[in-house]
Order: sequence, then C-alpha cells, then structure tokens
Amino acid sequence: MTTPQSTSAPPSSPRVGLFVTCLVDAMRPSVGFAALKLLRDAGCRVEVPEAQTCCGQPAFNSGDTADTAVLARRFIETFEGYDYVVGPSGSCVGMTRAHYPEALADDPAWAERARRLGERTYELMSFLVDVMHFTPGDVKLDASFTYHDSCSGLRELGVFAQPRTLLDKVSGLTLKPLEGNDVCCGFGGTFCVKYSSISNAVVTEKTAAIERSGAQLLLGGDLGCLMNMSGKLKRQGSKVRAFHAAEILAGMGKGPAIGEED
Repeated sequence: MTTPQSTSAPPSSPRVGLFVTCLVDAMRPSVGFAALKLLRDAGCRVEVPEAQTCCGQPAFNSGDTADTAVLARRFIETFEGYDYVVGPSGSCVGMTRAHYPEALADDPAWAERARRLGERTYELMSFLVDVMHFTPGDVKLDASFTYHDSCSGLRELGVFAQPRTLLDKVSGLTLKPLEGNDVCCGFGGTFCVKYSSISNAVVTEKTAAIERSGAQLLLGGDLGCLMNMSGKLKRQGSKVRAFHAAEILAGMGKGPAIGEED
C-alpha cells in the first residue's frame, strides 16, 4: 500500500501512524485506504511509515519469542514518534498492546517503551469513536448486515459498541443480529493451519449462523476473520458478501467484496 505521507489537516491535529498490517497490505489494500480516508475525515494528520513490517504475531503464537522481540523493537522504533498508532485490526493491535511487554520481558527498558507505545495504539473503530468522537459523513447503503466480533478486538481491546455506533450512522443500513457473534470464526491465525479440521468445523457453524441472520452483508473489523468466513461462504455458494467495516464507512460498500477481487 503506497500513499501520500502528508495531509492538509492543521498542525495542531493529532499525528497518526497508520499500521496497515500484513493481510491488508498483501490481500485487501482497500481496507488500508478506507482507514486512511476515515482518519483524515476525522481530522488527523496521517502517515504510513514505509519501514513497518509484520507485528510478529505469527511468530509469537508459534512460541518464537526471540524473533517476536526483534519485530517488536522494529515496530516500536518505527511508530513511537507519533501521537497515536492506529490499525484496522483488533488482532494485530492486540498483539502490540497486550503481548509486546511479554515478548520483551527480559529487557525492562524495551518492555517499558512497548508499554508506553501500547497506551497510544488503537484499533481503528475504537480510535474513531473513543478518541476522535468521529461521526461519518453522508454515507448511504441500502442493505442489511450482520456483524462478527473478532476474539482479540472484543476480549483484549473491548471493541464492541464502537463499530455498531459508526455503522448506525450509515443511511439505509440495517443490522441483523448474529447468533454467536462473539464466538471464534475458526481462523485464529496459525490455528487454522495447525488444526485445519477443527477450524473448518468452527467456521461451518459460523457461516450457518450468518445465513440464518438473513443479512446481505457480513461485516467485521479483522481481515483474517473476514477472509476465513467469506471463503467458506463462497465455497458453500452463499450470496452473502463480506466487507471490512471501514470499507462501508468510507463509502466503498458497492465495490468488490472480500473474495471477489478476481
């Protein structure tokens, strides 16, 4: 994802480093551009540091704390000069806030730097609502949607009401509750690779609940979860289309859905 590094926001506006995340950069750049637009609309000066890399979550989940620490130090050096760090993923942001101090526990100085940066690092929906008190502009989409709450965003960061508050401002958009909205979709990062049969069973239950909701759209705040669920829906021949919530809020809900890029 390549984007201009400056905006027309006043110098007094918060300077935000956009943490794009690996999946967004490689698989769904439109989520990154949607996040960029929303942050600018909220009045932020946004930069996308080219030095950013993976947050280290796959390594950490696999027990490779040493390589995680290397990536954590790089992340901290890249982003600690900003007023805030914001990412469109509860999973990746949860990694930086909840687990960097653990990965750097044998180095108190770096662990403290991680803790301080974590206090200024936010998931996108949470930042827009809780910090910027943002209300989206004139966005319209005549559709029904259901919402999946990702495990990390919900449990590590407390992201629940924020996306619903924002999506409620989209004219024509109607929420249909999702049974088990807070239950894992089966992705779980490396879990879906290590335990594929269990992962498939979990996502099969999830897609059945999505279909029962009667919604036209599946929305969420984590691309990994959305790719997992949309892939299963597509294989089942479902007509439900999946988008990151940021895409809808940025007015991109009429473009290709996740899995339709080809």
